[in-house]
Amino acid sequence: MYQLDVKSAFLNEPLNEEVYVSQPPGFEIREQEAKVYKLKRALYGLKQAPRAWNRRIDAYMLQLGFIKCTCEFGVYVRQKQHLVIVCLPVDDLLITGNHIGDVEVIKRELMHEFETTDL
Repeated sequence: MYQLDVKSAFLNEPLNEEVYVSQPPGFEIREQEAKVYKLKRALYGLKQAPRAWNRRIDAYMLQLGFIKCTCEFGVYVRQKQHLVIVCLPVDDLLITGNHIGDVEVIKRELMHEFETTDL
């Protein structure tokens, strides 16, 4: 079993809706303190951030040929010659299967697509 931590998983994902935030304290534009920023991408703490991350990882897992488990959120299964299972607890990736070669291929694919730390 391998565990990867996706760095900045909730950051930089495109948002599907318009979100505005106040200027952060200490960074207000002089004489324009009432202006707000329109976000183009997700930020930590934003309620839409986990959803944006999930959309991205879900699309990528389906592109790799995985099927989303219908009874457990965040679990993906791919059965070709060998079984590979990927679990997504928040911003980590747990990868396991019954053939180490296939598991390592998926690990490399995920590390190539996302900036990760191999735990």
